[in-house]
Amino acid sequence: MKYVIGVDYGTDSVRSVLVDPLGKEVASSVHFYSRWKDGKYNVPSQNQFRQHPLDYLEGLESTLKEVIIALPESERKNIKGISVDTTGSTPVAVNEQGIPLSLTPGFEENPNAMFVLWKDHTSIKEANEINELSRSWGGPDYTKYVGGIYSSEWFWAKILHVIREDELIRDAAYSWVEACDWIPYALTGETDIREMKRSRCAAGHKAMWHEEFGGLPSEEFLIKLDPLLGGLRDRLYEDTFTSDVAAGTLSEDWAEKLGLTQDVVIGVGAFDAHMGAVGGNIKPYQLCRVMGTSTCDMLVAPKEEFGDNLVKGICGQVDGSVIPGMMGLEAGQSAFGDIFAWFKGILIKPFEESIMASEVLDDAKKHALIEEISDNMIARLSESASKLEGDSGITVLDWMNGRRTPDANQLLKGAIEGLDLGTDTPRLFKALVEAVCFGSKMIVDRFIEEGVRIESVIGMGGVAKKSPFVMQTLADVLNMPIKVSRSLQTCALGAAAFAATASGIYSSVDEAQNNMATDFEFEYEPNPEQVLLYKKVYDRYRSFGELMEQRISEKTM
Repeated sequence: MKYVIGVDYGTDSVRSVLVDPLGKEVASSVHFYSRWKDGKYNVPSQNQFRQHPLDYLEGLESTLKEVIIALPESERKNIKGISVDTTGSTPVAVNEQGIPLSLTPGFEENPNAMFVLWKDHTSIKEANEINELSRSWGGPDYTKYVGGIYSSEWFWAKILHVIREDELIRDAAYSWVEACDWIPYALTGETDIREMKRSRCAAGHKAMWHEEFGGLPSEEFLIKLDPLLGGLRDRLYEDTFTSDVAAGTLSEDWAEKLGLTQDVVIGVGAFDAHMGAVGGNIKPYQLCRVMGTSTCDMLVAPKEEFGDNLVKGICGQVDGSVIPGMMGLEAGQSAFGDIFAWFKGILIKPFEESIMASEVLDDAKKHALIEEISDNMIARLSESASKLEGDSGITVLDWMNGRRTPDANQLLKGAIEGLDLGTDTPRLFKALVEAVCFGSKMIVDRFIEEGVRIESVIGMGGVAKKSPFVMQTLADVLNMPIKVSRSLQTCALGAAAFAATASGIYSSVDEAQNNMATDFEFEYEPNPEQVLLYKKVYDRYRSFGELMEQRISEKTM
């Protein structure tokens, strides 16, 4: 029996799964980032979110060891491949050896030397400059294949912001790499950044790489954007690789740590949702929604059918970013589960403070009570909200973390209208759920308006598995059935399918997917009565959104 491992780096944790070539899970392990959990290096009020590479390395070693030890020692030599997905765009400044600066002397506690997480929005100004220049400089519009709008969540905007802000980083950084490129590079033990195999997925969707442009944006464009970017292009990359390609083999150091051979193939990395779509068994014209703290929506289409169509306002269309040989299209929401977590935090904070100040309970009971209520709060709210009938009159905009798609705008803020003295917690929670579902419908509508059909919807991730109320509301709002993937680890399973391809167990990603992808656990059907109700409420959501966007635009002019 042969085995492969898929490693999935999420926002809060990393998880590894050990599977056989039929996708059967042998073992899994999750590690929560300790520094991230403690809130280090983040300034939410300034939209700064950074992650230390030590969190990544510690989680990688811990989870790999835990899944490998599940096999008898005699069988561990049969582990043939490891592939990795990460959040993105999550770049970091590195030296010439490819080491993140935060792992070098003098930069250990400098947030600018760490990975700039996907949700970091400190570079809104830089993203706007990229958009303005792309349309006015007289050369190619480098945003044409990323929906026509460059986002502050992406590669170039983040780099430009950091090097403007921090001269020490600017002088020390030889190059910049995405997390999905650096983890495989670390596993292979390479020491020359020029040898790093860069992900087609990351380059095409976030760095404006395209064959039509000869790769990345030109040196002339970058210098016009800011002379500080001069020379960086030559220290980045020209070629990109799809994730069915091997990045190398396991280094001697990692082989010794893990008790594996150096013959283990390490695949080229990609973003979590893209590999997750493969694990979730995506087929052409199915919208695959990875629903967690945010959402990433993936769609694939045969290149010969898709032709020269350019879809406005999405996160890019890239040949081979999901399945090699097919066009991969990405959209998504900057906040989904994060909105429910925000609401829960608002509710529980004063309660927690009151309980801890109480003299009635001892400390152990105080902590137990807080934990119990925290664990059950969203489920109880969902149960109460599901019993509510009709239109509450409350409208919420789901832009608490800006808007990713359609038409990226990270200056936007969430808003609520329609509150009165009859508004209670379940009604407000219901309106929040409706808001994230209306944001999802905006994405679906944009694809359809741009001539891309959607034949069905697949739900994956923690929200899809654990929140029936959210999923039923989404089916009603979209007026589409939604299939939910059985596996909770679809991203890691997709990474494992790529590992099986890169290591030669399968000859193509299609073959690996057909044998390894998860099936569906259940399906949500739209409720006709709710469909009619939500059509009216959706119109109100769109009208409210247009008003608030206009106000914010006027305020920032």
